[in-house]
Amino acid sequence: MSFKRTFRIFWKDVRLGPRSPIFLFVIVMPAILTAVIQLVFGSLFSPKPRLGIVDMGNSEISVLAEELDGFQVSTVESEEELRRKVKDNNLDAGLVLPADFDEQVRSGEKPKLEFFMGGETLASNRVILSVITLELVRTVAGEVAPVDVAVKTAFEEESFTIAERMVPFLVVFALIITGVFFTGFAIQQEKERRTIWAVLVTPTSMTEFLTAKGTLGVIIGALMAVATLALNGALGGDPPALILTLVLGAVMFVEIGLIFGILAKDSATLFTLMKSTGIFFMAPALFILFPNWPQWIAKIFPTYWIMDPMFGVTMRGETLSNVGLDLLISLGICLVLIPVIGILASPTPVFRRKASHAQ
Repeated sequence: MSFKRTFRIFWKDVRLGPRSPIFLFVIVMPAILTAVIQLVFGSLFSPKPRLGIVDMGNSEISVLAEELDGFQVSTVESEEELRRKVKDNNLDAGLVLPADFDEQVRSGEKPKLEFFMGGETLASNRVILSVITLELVRTVAGEVAPVDVAVKTAFEEESFTIAERMVPFLVVFALIITGVFFTGFAIQQEKERRTIWAVLVTPTSMTEFLTAKGTLGVIIGALMAVATLALNGALGGDPPALILTLVLGAVMFVEIGLIFGILAKDSATLFTLMKSTGIFFMAPALFILFPNWPQWIAKIFPTYWIMDPMFGVTMRGETLSNVGLDLLISLGICLVLIPVIGILASPTPVFRRKASHAQ
């Protein structure tokens, strides 16, 4: 295989790719889907009570509130702004602390405490915010609080929001449209325009042609996966494990895209292949979204061995040593797909005869 000939095809696609509407779709669609998921699930299913505080005198309550676990505490400049945010459901509750509030409480007085509650605030958050506010006031007054409030999940395992559990779905979607759709469509487009015959009539081999197409798909897929994770604030804390996971994921889906591109007779066939197999690729994401389902079923799907380490590194804080076995299985799947691609693309003389007739 000639690196020079492979690079020429690759560089041609890099130069001409941005002119294609498919390229724009590949770049923009993950960002749009991320915005929709975060807007819907991130706001409707956010488990943390949101408390806003207007502090007119550097109250100790503001400091204590910011140290609370399981709460979203934000400082607001004015009472008017606080009322507006609570009314618009941007905050679950709002607290206004006068300039001398701490001194009055410690002296035994009963100062007025303005506490606003949003009309759309969940009943559970109403109780939690009311109790925690009373506890903070008692702490400033030097009294022992009758209760200790701690926000915990009812289950022993780690708790993630629906928006967080949707992250693997978003990343896999980005890998599918870049690896499978973009790569497969690039090959199919060469077939329909008959430019593939012009390439294969030269010393360029089918292996070099497919390697160039696949390399571009892997690069774009890995970049889009990183961008999707960055948009969701889920890059994790172990860069080597994350990079290796995303690269293997991009390679796996690009190999599938190469297979689809070789098999598809036309664009309609390519779209049919993608639609019929999409649920197969996405199935493991459903088991991450619904952790109570039997997890062993998810391991039947090849894409599980990419999704699970991805979720582990980005959300559970796992390292390369924790996900190493899963990544080895992913690597094995990628290696198995290479001879499959070789077998499907092997009748190169047939392509050359077609090219000769085309001339």
